[in-house]
Amino acid sequence: MDIDAWVWWLIVAAGLGIPLVLTAMPELGMFAVGALAASVVAALGGGIVAQVLVFVGVSVALLVVVRPIAARHRAGQTGHASGIDALKGRQAVVLERVSAAGGGRIKLAGEVWSARSLDEDQVFEPGRQVDVVDIDGATAVVM
Repeated sequence: MDIDAWVWWLIVAAGLGIPLVLTAMPELGMFAVGALAASVVAALGGGIVAQVLVFVGVSVALLVVVRPIAARHRAGQTGHASGIDALKGRQAVVLERVSAAGGGRIKLAGEVWSARSLDEDQVFEPGRQVDVVDIDGATAVVM
């Protein structure tokens, strides 16, 4: 039984695609795409040298371009804080006297929040700008 070269390249692509699904390693997917490209070259009548060059060229190009993007996504480096993390470090305006013992109220990101001061000795009067250093439950910790 004589199998054409393009079928072998498809077998290689499938062989690389199966571990890709099982291990979630994007590099294997890039090699599988390179094998698919070599399969197309073989189906169009390209020689073995052209097939190997296309396989290597496409695989390397994908590694150089796509791998850094995939690595950023895998690491989860979105660069955008959300929820409570987005409020930390912001400035707020004191609405009611804020102290460590008695608490108080601030206006933070357009909403009224309960607040307490970070240091027990600090007291902030209404109208003063404060920095939010932490969120403790539904209370902003300010300084």
